[in-house]
Amino acid sequence: MSHIADRIVSDPGLENGVASLTTEKIQEVVNRVLKGETGAKLKVYRETCMRCGLCAQGCHFYMSHDSDPSYTPVSKATETIYRLMDTKGKVTPQEIYGMAQIAFTECNLCKRCAHYCPVGIDIAYVMITMRRICWMLDVVPQYIRDTAHSHSSTMNQMWVKDDEWIDALQWQEDEARDEFPGLRIPLDKEGADIYYSVIGPEPKFRTQLIYQAAAIMEAAGLNWTMPSHPGWDNSDMCMYAGDFENMGRLKRCHYESAQKLRVKKIVMGECGHAFRSVYDMGNRWLAYKDSPIPIVHAIEFYWDLIQEGKIKLMHKYEKPVTIQDPCNIIRGRGLMDKLRDVVHYLCDEVVEMTPNREHNYCCCAGGGVINCGPPFKNTRMKGNRVKAEQLKATGVKDVVIPCHNCHGGIEDIIGYYDLGMHGKFIGDIIYELMEKPEL
Repeated sequence: MSHIADRIVSDPGLENGVASLTTEKIQEVVNRVLKGETGAKLKVYRETCMRCGLCAQGCHFYMSHDSDPSYTPVSKATETIYRLMDTKGKVTPQEIYGMAQIAFTECNLCKRCAHYCPVGIDIAYVMITMRRICWMLDVVPQYIRDTAHSHSSTMNQMWVKDDEWIDALQWQEDEARDEFPGLRIPLDKEGADIYYSVIGPEPKFRTQLIYQAAAIMEAAGLNWTMPSHPGWDNSDMCMYAGDFENMGRLKRCHYESAQKLRVKKIVMGECGHAFRSVYDMGNRWLAYKDSPIPIVHAIEFYWDLIQEGKIKLMHKYEKPVTIQDPCNIIRGRGLMDKLRDVVHYLCDEVVEMTPNREHNYCCCAGGGVINCGPPFKNTRMKGNRVKAEQLKATGVKDVVIPCHNCHGGIEDIIGYYDLGMHGKFIGDIIYELMEKPEL
């Protein structure tokens, strides 16, 4: 059995944060968070955990590290937040470093382990509470800290300035004119049926996804819009960094940007964590019982278009594919069957991974882990050998991946383990297959 002390990774955010800590500050922050932001749920989890180990095989880190018990969910909770509860925060700064590394980089908050716990302990809640304490202590991996700061300063993940955002949309509109002469990306159209929102990386380096979404909207004849003002980015690394104050600001800005335009609903692009921040975390922080405006994920949106006959295919995708089940829209939202309805409609042959649906393994990028940056890439790659084995066993070359973080994680795994596979968004396939206007 290894221990976190045996695998400490150098990271400037963690190192600088720990350097300024005192035992008194640790105690003050730990007890402030435990008393002011947690309650019966955390105490019940701590007191009912039987240390039975049934959660172990639910964790891809444990499975990928030859059943090393230090990677079990119960061990990670025991070594972090449970220890802080037991000691009332009387731990050393170096111990906080190890706890932060476990919480930020050795748990994807994927909730797979919760399916195996006989008393229903939500380790993701336990670990994100640990991240919250780390944020308050300013002991956070540098890369995700910088991303949270970008959110707080610009209301988007990639420090995209307001004029750059509009330029990116106009650029994609211009790009599309050769193929769709009448296509427009409507900005600030009041009363539109659909407000289409994306995540920060799309205007930065995945602009083809905005092009494809606009093409699908055009082909389906939809009444839609995108905002010119902040609020367009639905992503939320503040949630995963533990910066809940700015998580709330981001969600309020997102909702209000849509409300200002009096649209009927928000359609979110193919992202998992952004959906989690809407239905599970940001909304709760804002004390919303329900979202003030209906929000649907791209999977639901595409299925509705298919059902309504608004998307016509020239033919089906002929090569066999497998399906990645993103944690936050499958375990978190229950879209596993609808995802398969869409993919089976588009593709001739679907080869399922084993296991799949709510039991599928996480991509090892989600939960903000990929956003902790280059120092922890090997942690992700070695921590998800089981995913590589699962992918390889399908024997196919194409993976349908309806989530940005899953794309990043699975593409890294494909390269690291030399699997020779390729990831595709659902939008990639629809755009490739749909009927386009004859010029």
